[in-house]
Amino acid sequence: MTQAQQAGSVRRIAMIGNFPPRLCGIATFTADTRAALVAAYPDIPVDIYAMNDRGEGYEYPQDVVCTIAQGELEEYRAAARRINDSGADVLVVQHEYGIFGGNAGNLLLRLLDRVDLPVVVVLHTVLENPDVDQRTVLDALARRASRLIVMAQKGRDILARVHGLSPDRIAVVPHGVPDRPFKTTAAMKARFGLSGHTVLLTFGLLSPNKGIETMIRALPGIVARQPDALYVVLGATHPHLVAREGEAYRESLAALAEELGVAQHLRFIDGFVAQDELLDHLEAADVYVTPYLNEAQITSGTLSYAVAMGKPVVSTPYWHAVELLGDGTGLLVPFGDSVGFAQTIGDLLAHRAKLDTYRRRAWDAGREMTWEKLAHAYMTIFRDAVARRPVRIAPRQHRPSLIAPDMGGVERLTDGCGMIQHSIFAVPDRNHGYCVDDNCRALMLMHRLDGEQAGRADALATIYAAFVQHAWNGTAGRFRNFMAFDRSWLEEVGSEDSFGRSLWAIGDTAAKARRPELRRWALHLFDQVAPHSLALTHPRSWAFSLFGADALLEEHAGHTLALSLVRDFGERLHALYRNNREDGWRWFEHWLSYDNARLAEALIRAGHRLDRPDMVADGIEALDWLDGVQRNDAGQFRAVGTESFGRRQDVSLPWDQQPLEAWATIDAALTAHEATGDARWLDTAMTAYAWYVGENDLGLPMATFGDGGCYDGLMSDRANLNQGAESVLAFQFACCAAAKITARVSAEPLRESAAG
Repeated sequence: MTQAQQAGSVRRIAMIGNFPPRLCGIATFTADTRAALVAAYPDIPVDIYAMNDRGEGYEYPQDVVCTIAQGELEEYRAAARRINDSGADVLVVQHEYGIFGGNAGNLLLRLLDRVDLPVVVVLHTVLENPDVDQRTVLDALARRASRLIVMAQKGRDILARVHGLSPDRIAVVPHGVPDRPFKTTAAMKARFGLSGHTVLLTFGLLSPNKGIETMIRALPGIVARQPDALYVVLGATHPHLVAREGEAYRESLAALAEELGVAQHLRFIDGFVAQDELLDHLEAADVYVTPYLNEAQITSGTLSYAVAMGKPVVSTPYWHAVELLGDGTGLLVPFGDSVGFAQTIGDLLAHRAKLDTYRRRAWDAGREMTWEKLAHAYMTIFRDAVARRPVRIAPRQHRPSLIAPDMGGVERLTDGCGMIQHSIFAVPDRNHGYCVDDNCRALMLMHRLDGEQAGRADALATIYAAFVQHAWNGTAGRFRNFMAFDRSWLEEVGSEDSFGRSLWAIGDTAAKARRPELRRWALHLFDQVAPHSLALTHPRSWAFSLFGADALLEEHAGHTLALSLVRDFGERLHALYRNNREDGWRWFEHWLSYDNARLAEALIRAGHRLDRPDMVADGIEALDWLDGVQRNDAGQFRAVGTESFGRRQDVSLPWDQQPLEAWATIDAALTAHEATGDARWLDTAMTAYAWYVGENDLGLPMATFGDGGCYDGLMSDRANLNQGAESVLAFQFACCAAAKITARVSAEPLRESAAG
């Protein structure tokens, strides 16, 4: 087997969608698709991940390995973990609006963000005029998917025209159909008690959009020409309709037939029949009818089945019908045109030779759509998706390129009020407003920018300082955090972490700001804020507060309050570490989350400041353990993915990796180097820096070189292309730190295996 063949091999398939005994067309399609793949490729397991629309779920067969409650985000995450662990080579999504939870089903995207394998999406609906949420979801699916599958050329055309997708990313594979021999209707008519009738059939879940009223109104005209005509409507009422109004719709149809005097020519078969029985009913029909009311139906399994069974079809011109029947395979009648249906069906039944011609054309067309052919077409797509899966790039064996700090990304997100939190790609998103966390980080960054950027940095520092000052709620002894774009505060008291970051920025400004008036302001505010920090209860807020106090002591060594904070928070973190560390788990808590390295850095800083070798040693031990956790097999930096946050002693889920973690690791490693003189920590710092420039699991640069930007996260198959404040700031801090490392040890080589 060639390398290319090996790359495209498929040994296991995961498929997500509805599944029987849930009653809907998607469930049937998913089951039939799985059966077709298993029949064609019996050595390849196909695991089903079934969507639940009710709390009690369904009694699924063993083919279903996992269920997902439609509205429960954690179950999507759990399913993603199970898919990753299953050994599947490709994930197939049966997509329809209404199956998945969230706005237009956007919870599905949370699952796909965490799945580490190629994705193929089968689109059961493609909308000509999607709303904002529907467009957003489909665009995101298109970005994530290796290939999109539609069941008609019309679907490909709409995706290209409405969503701007390249046609070569879209495969057209017709709805699968059973491969039954061409037969007459007599035997099955006898079985169902239909002998002596000319049978007109519609089947599928009963709902108002099926246009059954159109056919009932056509019945008087049909019966006048064909007195033995019987219109059979086969199918249960849609479960969601039953939940809302019971069988009122079916009863209204029966009342209409009674009013028109054709009740004896209408028969309801209320039930969701198994496929073989359904095909038997089709075999008994003389004409199949789809009087649907909406043209925007890109596929109809019922239509495909009828054609495959050799049924003459009379249909309204919805998209799938136009494409499948428009070449003479069937007959089309305008929407809602009862007279047209009566005339067309009456003419067809009056000319048996014509009827037989349409039967044969339909059956011949169906041979091109069998489930076996669908299985082979799908497998070709799956293999191509696996073969095209991005190859992990081997680490380069040289020092990563150093990028000079660049204020461009920061200035792009800053206005006269402060720094905006989020962006859509590189465009600031004002809907999310501001937060004190980002303005604190931005304030500290300004003190680290020099040279030609120093004047601009000092001007911006005043804006950020004003934001921090305004955030201080002296009455409550806390900082507000979130502010709307209209400059109204969204809370009176922010999180403990936002308090800690604010104190950190204030202490850092008091020590490092270039302008004396900014230093005076910061020292004044520090003295107001710092006493309130002693009530903080969260480890990271302790660490951030400790950083502010430690920074202040660099300039004001005799500041008693600052020294007491370093001692108090250092002792708290030290006790936390000693109480929670275990063999194989050398950490402050029984889980990892965000800004992890800050805890070890704070303990090292406290020990260094207080001349406590035991604190320094334990901080180094914790950082050394974390450094081992935050490496991939190639020795590159691998941030703990957000999916692993809060999982007890489990960091096995690597996505999505945040830029904040690399910056925290760089700072912690530099602190360890200052405390110990051990050059290995410079190696660790540069390995974390290299993550930004492409030395990571995907070989993708996270920085947008030349404009000071940085992407928001490293996902399983791509970078999250949004550039929020936290990410941009983290990268600029990393650039400042890398320049410091180069100046400090320009003659000292780094370990190539880790640095490159």
